[in-house]
Amino acid sequence: MDIGFLIGQIFNGLSVGSIYILAALGLALSFGLMRVINMAHGEIVMFGGYVAYLTIKVVPGPLGIPAAMLAALVVGGVLGAVLETTIVRRLAERPLETLLATWGVSLIAQQAARDLFGATGVSVTAPPWMAGAIDIGGQSMPVTRLFIMLVAGLALGALALLLTKTRIGLLVRAANQDRATAAAIGVNVRHVDMFVFALGSGVAGLAGVILALLGPVTPTVGQSYIVTAFLVVILGGLGSIAGTAIAAILIGLVSALAQIFVDVSFSTVITLLFVILFLQFRPQGVVAVRSRALDD
Repeated sequence: MDIGFLIGQIFNGLSVGSIYILAALGLALSFGLMRVINMAHGEIVMFGGYVAYLTIKVVPGPLGIPAAMLAALVVGGVLGAVLETTIVRRLAERPLETLLATWGVSLIAQQAARDLFGATGVSVTAPPWMAGAIDIGGQSMPVTRLFIMLVAGLALGALALLLTKTRIGLLVRAANQDRATAAAIGVNVRHVDMFVFALGSGVAGLAGVILALLGPVTPTVGQSYIVTAFLVVILGGLGSIAGTAIAAILIGLVSALAQIFVDVSFSTVITLLFVILFLQFRPQGVVAVRSRALDD
């Protein structure tokens, strides 16, 4: 086996894992705190891609992508807050109804995207500073992929700081550990729920911008990542941010390395088998999280 090809596949696995991190972080937050399965999460990713497309038309040039990332973060957060306030909050105690309702929202969102932007998809052109590749250890690493890994790392770091070093992070952790006790001591768990849902949706919007750099944005682009995002959350340990990051990298590497020996379609099967086998030996996931929200 050519060592250069192997290193290239590992690099691809890390970059794909970085995309999975951004796509799955919001799910990990919402499920860990609220036990809500949001089937419309992929559509927020999709809208993030369309926001990038519209933003670059308004802000062309080298600042287009940073502006698109900020806009997608805000738009995704607003969409998440609206979804949580209007639907998720009212059905939070009924998980099956929540799943069905958010699935309905995802279908409506896909059709709305078709009506607004067409079914064929739109393309986002990367700025000139993202063109080309950088030679690292004799290997040519595309700047776009390096940028994706950087964004995922910064998003993880910012989220970790928010949850561990700020007051709102303290309230989120308190509600995650024991909602009833947190509410009894004065924490407004409803506001915490909305903040967490909006934060996760904002990160999903950011993931949409990243996906727009890799291929056309279509009404179904989010659906192609939502299943893998759920696998990442389950493998990482429900509600664990660190576990989600580790699981995303593991799945990205397994998928990329499997493609050395089999085609892309069968590598998906191998990835699924890896997740199933891993959970057989460690059903709690990579990082076990103990909280009353999950124990109940």
